[in-house]
Amino acid sequence: MSNSGNSHSDPTAQAAPTVRQEKTRASTEVTEVGPGILRSQLPIDLPGLGHVNCYFLEDQNGLAVVDPGLPGEASWDALQQRLGQAGYTVQNIHTVVITHSHHDHFGGTARILDATQAEVLTHERFATMWDNLDEPEFLDMDGNPLPDPESVAWDQRQLKTPWGTGRKPPPARIMRQIESDGGDMGYSPTPTIRVADRDPVRLAGRDWFAVHTPGHTADHLCLWDPERQIMLSGDHVLPTITPHVGGMFQDVDPLHQFLTSQERMKDFDATIVLPAHGHPFGDLGGRAQEIVEHHQERLDELLTLAGSGEHATVPDYMRELFKERSWGSMAESETFSHLDYLRRKGQLVAGDASGLMTFALPSS
Repeated sequence: MSNSGNSHSDPTAQAAPTVRQEKTRASTEVTEVGPGILRSQLPIDLPGLGHVNCYFLEDQNGLAVVDPGLPGEASWDALQQRLGQAGYTVQNIHTVVITHSHHDHFGGTARILDATQAEVLTHERFATMWDNLDEPEFLDMDGNPLPDPESVAWDQRQLKTPWGTGRKPPPARIMRQIESDGGDMGYSPTPTIRVADRDPVRLAGRDWFAVHTPGHTADHLCLWDPERQIMLSGDHVLPTITPHVGGMFQDVDPLHQFLTSQERMKDFDATIVLPAHGHPFGDLGGRAQEIVEHHQERLDELLTLAGSGEHATVPDYMRELFKERSWGSMAESETFSHLDYLRRKGQLVAGDASGLMTFALPSS
């Protein structure tokens, strides 16, 4: 995830380092954040992230849990501890709500389903990378389909990115480590309830409504409670960082989708926003505007970088747009999504240099 540089801190204290809430380690506390809504935090250790919020939505039949964390023993033990602290067990879970198809949000579902007959609720487009390994973007650099993810040969191949560079999949040793820890890296849950935009969903004893917010992923789902004016925002709107918007496994023009979905947030008069990482906050529309402005600044910077008139590759632009500590496949992917957005608007043109996509300003 890329930092927006914006927060809701006191303007008089802007010289102090910004604390990225999303990076803090998971607390063991379980707190009430709304009527019938408990917030727990499960441990993760991913770039820029130290926890994922797993919300417990209470009703007379038990619980719906939102985003049950990563696969593996550590997350599972934490989930059971948090449930116990709230007076529940795994057997009280009747529904798993997954906001989108990233492992830190759906990975714990497998164990819940081993212990219960819970429903699995997602957006209708929910699909993980494991569901799509035969798609063209999952060919290796030689144009061959990738092997089974549990095969040792997996980490000997490279994915070919849409902009022409190679990107290695997660090493087989990492997958084996997760599997030995009780997880399943290749697990892809099968939803039993798929919802479309504006569909009603009964949670915490009242009606919520599905809000499809593509961009971070094509299947990202927020949930809106009009009675209490609460938005479960997943990774779409976070308090102090902006979600990754990549171009690796995405729809056409994911940045356009993302910005459109952010603008839509201004239509909801939320009293509280419950993000997947970081603390609950208010002013949903204001935070969405900050995120839009951050991406506009990034687009403007790319246009300035293209001002030399020379065609440059995605890695070239990435090294100018991001600090060196962030260089890598995620930064390349986000850079590409922005360059391609500008190409589709006619502000840049694409070229080719030895199989690598290049971008430059249009010729006058």
